[in-house]
Amino acid sequence: MPQKIILDVDPGHDDAIAILLAQGNPEIELAAITSVAGNQVLEKTTYNAMRVATLVGATNIPIARGAEFPLVREQITDGSVDAGSVHGVTGLDGPELPEPSMELDPRSAAQLIIDLVMAGEPGEYTLVPTGPLTNLALAMRLEPRIVGRVKEVVHMGGGYTIGNATAAAEFNVLADAEAAAAVYAADWTVTMVGLDLTHQAIATPEVRDRIRAIGTDLSRVVDEWLDFFGAGYESVWKMPYPPIHDACAVARVIAPEVVHSEEAWIAVETKGQWTYGETVTDFTGTGGQPFNNLAATKLDFDAFWDLIVDAIKRLSA
Repeated sequence: MPQKIILDVDPGHDDAIAILLAQGNPEIELAAITSVAGNQVLEKTTYNAMRVATLVGATNIPIARGAEFPLVREQITDGSVDAGSVHGVTGLDGPELPEPSMELDPRSAAQLIIDLVMAGEPGEYTLVPTGPLTNLALAMRLEPRIVGRVKEVVHMGGGYTIGNATAAAEFNVLADAEAAAAVYAADWTVTMVGLDLTHQAIATPEVRDRIRAIGTDLSRVVDEWLDFFGAGYESVWKMPYPPIHDACAVARVIAPEVVHSEEAWIAVETKGQWTYGETVTDFTGTGGQPFNNLAATKLDFDAFWDLIVDAIKRLSA
């Protein structure tokens, strides 16, 4: 049976490709999409999630609006969290997309997560957040029993050697470090699919050629997404090819061998002057803490892109 996932997103070009991959792969069932503020403000990320879901045919699943602000801190507005410089003023600049063909679910994102997890069997759902972790932290606070019923959490965020929003912190974690600290400390397994892994998932010219060769409207949209996203990455981070961060978390659920992970102790720093939002990671046990989560370390590059290319073909058929 396909693994059911709830995809919690803040689209974002790489979130859009994550939605495409989740909808287009038969090994998983995209059971719901929830939105959160992150790459852009909540109104825009919610609208983008609905447009992408319409584009890829994910029109029969609930889509719920999530958290507009972090749990306890003021939203950071100095440019380090609002990623307009990379994703554009809409959060998903580039090709024209269809207008949403569905209505939003009336529940909040946190309540939708709770309702699905509690109605399902233990282990039936995997949570795949690819943005700030506010919705998951709120769901845990409202209904702590979900922690024991979720199969696992696969989070695109963090990093064990690098940050991208500060020297120490990755964007999704910094955006709501208190929420991330709660999620990583809970009694479930979180797989951190962080920058050390996702920077291996770059859209090289050869990859772009494969996507263009599909020759469909959907492949054209993906190629134009990569044009805009790639230009932003080159301008801001001087990376010649953009890393498709968020799709790596979905790929980890589809085929764990594609995104190799190792046991580690991971905690989120919420008090450091220079290290606020850092995902502190210990692979050796020298810190005296028992391993509590997993950290993604190595990507099978070819197999990863095979998954995305196959999903585009399947959704284009």
